[in-house]
Amino acid sequence: MNHSPRRSLACLAGCLLLSSAVFSLPAMAQQTSTHAKGPWMDTTLTPDLRADLVMKEMTLDEKIALLHGVGMPTDDPVTPENAASNRGVGYVVGVPRLGIPGIDMSDAAYGVRSSGVNGRYSTALPANVAAAASWDPDAAFEYGALIGRELRAQGYNMTLGGGTNLTREPRNGRTFEYLGEDPVLAGTLVAHLIQGTQSAHVIGDIKHYAFNDQESGRNSVNIHIGKRAARESDLLAFEIGVEQGHPAAVMCSYNRVNGDFACENQYLLNDVLKKDWKFPGFVLSDWGGTHSTEKASAAGLDNEEPGRFFFDERYKAAVQSGAIPMTELDDHVHRILRSMFAVGAVDNPRQRSVVDPFAGFETARKIEESGIVLLKNEHNTLPLSAAQIHSIAVIGSHSDVGMISGGGSAQVDPIGGNAIIPPGKGATHWLEEIWFPTSPLKAIQARAPGAKVTYDPGTDPAAAAAAAKSAEVAIVFAYQWESEGMDLPSLSLPHHQDDVVAAVAAANPRTIVVLESGSPVTMPWVKAPAAILEAWYSGSDGADAVGNVLFGSVNPSGKLPNTFPISEADLPHPAVTMPPPASEHFSGPVSPEQRAAGLPPFDVTYDEGVKVGYKWYDAEKKPVLFPFGFGLSYTTFSYSGLRVEKGQTIKATFTVANTGSRAGTEIAEVYSALPAAAHEPPKRLVGFTRVKLEPREKQTVTVEIDSKYLSIFDEEKNDWTLLPGVYTLMVGGSSQSLPLKANLTVQ
Repeated sequence: MNHSPRRSLACLAGCLLLSSAVFSLPAMAQQTSTHAKGPWMDTTLTPDLRADLVMKEMTLDEKIALLHGVGMPTDDPVTPENAASNRGVGYVVGVPRLGIPGIDMSDAAYGVRSSGVNGRYSTALPANVAAAASWDPDAAFEYGALIGRELRAQGYNMTLGGGTNLTREPRNGRTFEYLGEDPVLAGTLVAHLIQGTQSAHVIGDIKHYAFNDQESGRNSVNIHIGKRAARESDLLAFEIGVEQGHPAAVMCSYNRVNGDFACENQYLLNDVLKKDWKFPGFVLSDWGGTHSTEKASAAGLDNEEPGRFFFDERYKAAVQSGAIPMTELDDHVHRILRSMFAVGAVDNPRQRSVVDPFAGFETARKIEESGIVLLKNEHNTLPLSAAQIHSIAVIGSHSDVGMISGGGSAQVDPIGGNAIIPPGKGATHWLEEIWFPTSPLKAIQARAPGAKVTYDPGTDPAAAAAAAKSAEVAIVFAYQWESEGMDLPSLSLPHHQDDVVAAVAAANPRTIVVLESGSPVTMPWVKAPAAILEAWYSGSDGADAVGNVLFGSVNPSGKLPNTFPISEADLPHPAVTMPPPASEHFSGPVSPEQRAAGLPPFDVTYDEGVKVGYKWYDAEKKPVLFPFGFGLSYTTFSYSGLRVEKGQTIKATFTVANTGSRAGTEIAEVYSALPAAAHEPPKRLVGFTRVKLEPREKQTVTVEIDSKYLSIFDEEKNDWTLLPGVYTLMVGGSSQSLPLKANLTVQ
């Protein structure tokens, strides 16, 4: 969603806390202090029955009020309608006389957005892609639970997180908000994230449904894709997330899919989501993503955000004229109310409190530590030994004061503001690089107190090389910033950082590169440095996490959720398809007819179909820089003894051994090749597990495989089909390191 521009966050926490308390707390108390005694307040009843009971007491106007927001309180003046809100990005008026609170929404991809405005700063977790690199469902649950707790503490009862779009286009400015290129990995992790968020009685959602895979022309692009390819790729990730995570809400996306806007797309919303997947919750539009009244309502859109252009007076008139049946209206209202009861938003009213953002630092650090990926480590350069190093040069990326974060509606406000303008004082603005005050330089100094640690900004390759040459070890921090509202011009490091890395590595053979990015990056210098770490956007306590990995108090275990290509020429689409000028944005006032029609479409065809990420490189036999699922450790692992059993479920059992001298965690990955008749890529991920092992310890583990993950989607049957034939299961430490193989025959 696009919530720009934002007002300045220059006011510090104390004054903001006071001002927000003055206008928000009494209003919120009025909104949630009703004592409804109706039968729908009986918590022993099912959410569906409770929704039906309260609907019997609602007027037509009260029902329609649940179908839309009342603007963006973050930017709008206080009005009688939004006065009870927490000044977030969206608010739906409740029914106080019946005990139904308003729905108070905040962006919360990797932490609660706009917290500085409310004077209640929140924890910035590592970016979602970093959480995906942990391949850890339990960590994903805690990721969501922390966000849910902080949302409630700030006074919100709905999150707008849950990003699940697959990385079809790695230059997408929102890749950092998503969970990688594989549907089984992304779907499994987002399901647990949603469960965690909703455990705090916060309405969870999953987005952006669907194929919102580029920011360039996102309001006008028309995605063409076949049903089978859609169901086996991006939609499979959403299917897993919906069926396992049970989100209360789904956010439909801006783009068109096969001709229709996603928020009025009968196939996406009704046929697939509500009928095939039996989703009982509600669908809300992305901000400004609604384009009609009758068509959108009939197609399955339940709630228009953030305002009420189509789902207020126009909707009421359509109901009164019979153009929209009352049963259709009631279905929308039922879904919204049912979701509120199901997550406990009605029974557990919001109670604002002061968030302690520092309390979440440990969770953020641990998730970052498990998501850092060690990409290269020649001659066991890492971990560093503080006792043996006398001088370290820290170079680049403002690493003296902070670490970069992802932008747009996911942006979390740093405590005190942007760390670099000047340190600790800078306001945060839309589409500007924002740095968290977590200093790698200080973290390294703390871990090597006996060493001389110097800093060079890395703006001049010659100066950086001179700094590196004078030290025993050089650590280059390099970054690539991305944000909603833009796509990356390329996967190369900006600001001539490639030149800096090359110069430093040439000057010092013990050069370590730490990457801060949300997407894969190309590395023309990859052979030069001794070690490379991918740290992603690392959150509130990223520097300590990176320091712990560099100096070995944490053994890295993260693995790539996205393939790193050698070159953009190897991508399915070597260049991002850009919109023509007429499709970029509206100019001047927009008439109702223009708003309904939307911007003129331009077409992007996903002719790669199901071949997303590693499936593309496998099928096209293209070499890669670093493969999907890859990540090194400070120890080594071996695999043995694979056996496959098919009973009520399919099970792959094998042994993982730690063959090194350090404790470590291995992510064991299970892939399958399908029978030739399936006409599929060479392999697909079908399961994974994290195995923690002491030195020389071995463990036998079993991974249960959902038969759907071995199936193809049959368009004629409109269902998943497990074809007869031989399936080859492969197990190992990455998509290109699979030492174990066993066949499974399906009759």
